[in-house]
Amino acid sequence: MPDYGQPLEFGTFITPSALDPQRTVALTVAAEEAGYEFATFQDHPYQRRFLDTWTLMSWVGARTSRIRISANVHNLLLRPPAVLARAAASLDLLTGGRVVLALGAGGFAQAAEAMGAPARTPAESGDALAEAIAVIRELHDTDAAGGVFLDHRFHPIRGAKRGPAPVQRPMPIWLGVLKPKGLRLVGRAADGWLPSLGRLEDGTASLDAGHEIIDRAATAAGRDPRGIRRLLNIGPREARPDVIADLATRHGVSTFIVTGDDEAFVADVAARVAPEARALVADRRAAAPGVE
Repeated sequence: MPDYGQPLEFGTFITPSALDPQRTVALTVAAEEAGYEFATFQDHPYQRRFLDTWTLMSWVGARTSRIRISANVHNLLLRPPAVLARAAASLDLLTGGRVVLALGAGGFAQAAEAMGAPARTPAESGDALAEAIAVIRELHDTDAAGGVFLDHRFHPIRGAKRGPAPVQRPMPIWLGVLKPKGLRLVGRAADGWLPSLGRLEDGTASLDAGHEIIDRAATAAGRDPRGIRRLLNIGPREARPDVIADLATRHGVSTFIVTGDDEAFVADVAARVAPEARALVADRRAAAPGVE
């Protein structure tokens, strides 16, 4: 698989625990101070032990000044995309352009349905995800004339007003998808792919296969595959310089989101692992002509 040549970035994947909310926020502030590029939080609105992710992101945005903020990933079954578009643009404006929209088709369907979410088949959820991207892009496009009209099956829009416009034009959208249909959608319409290494059925082989599907879809849509960011949620076992360098130079990953709520571990990744991994990748790229 190619090395897409993108600079390495690191983020944290912090549990949005409602049992100790101040520690959740403190971990995010510590991640910013340590130098991470991203702070991300899982989005499970049906989980009573979790803080609401959107509320947490807003609070964190006010407590930080540099780190970028994202869900990992938003559950579209319970996050209507028209409302999500306005919320994301609002927080992007308030934070000076530090929001990324990471979307998923919606897992844990029974728990979501218990809160009033619609029942959808996996195929329907994939179609609804594609519609959601179109809704968000249109509502953020304040340069276009008139309201937004989208004759969608799952997310119809019937003359909604555009705006507010986010600072980032367009706002980055990452997708947490695994199936070929979702991967093709990444290639056609999204800005990044965000899987979890532990959920890839065949590990790095699945990662490589996913990149190939994304690249073919991007090329067919007239897009440069190198412009699509390749992210990966990794655990403490994979948070080693040699493993990260291999994932970057042999398997196309450029942004590593590290799972863990241990302050010492989070600090060590930023202080030691990330610099060593960047140095290894720089050495390998320097020895490999053609890698940008």
